[in-house]
Amino acid sequence: MSEDEFDDALTTSLEGHFLIAMPGVDGEPFARTVVYLCAHSPNGAMGFIINKAQPTSFAELLTQLGVVSSASDIRLPQRGSEVSVCMGGPVEQGRGFVLHSADYESESTVIVDKDISLTPTTDILRALSQGIGPKTAIMALGYSGWAPGQLETEIAQNGWLTCKADLSIVFGNDLDRKYDRALALLGIHPAFLNSEAGHA
Repeated sequence: MSEDEFDDALTTSLEGHFLIAMPGVDGEPFARTVVYLCAHSPNGAMGFIINKAQPTSFAELLTQLGVVSSASDIRLPQRGSEVSVCMGGPVEQGRGFVLHSADYESESTVIVDKDISLTPTTDILRALSQGIGPKTAIMALGYSGWAPGQLETEIAQNGWLTCKADLSIVFGNDLDRKYDRALALLGIHPAFLNSEAGHA
């Protein structure tokens, strides 16, 4: 790839793509992470870590937020019980966001692409708890943000691999396997990646 092609690649929006942390990214919270990017422009970037679990379950969050009265009263439908709660990033960790399939929309819903939307209000939590929410969803507490040019610099410094997001990985409940699965989209085995990094 020529320098011009590389520059063009970095100026192309990565909305709807994965960022996959390289082994050199070894500090918290981004070591071995997969980030789903919801926004990427000259103004910066914003996304959610989708493979690091929060200790609080979805049912517990519903209780804490007053969506249901108490944990003993929760009778979540199957789809509600399968919502993973992730550590979305280091910014505004007390704020919740729901990434979900595009079959649900409220006044606060933001369309990320044709298959994925983002809703940051409790309306969707209530809908999920009643079995009338989106078909698939994942909740994130906090988000990951980059200042203008910051993400491009990190990619150029070999901090991240990128690829088009896969919906089965975004909404999968197997959080521990998401990193390896995302690398597999690029035809990379984790052991090979670590070996290459060790010879850098």
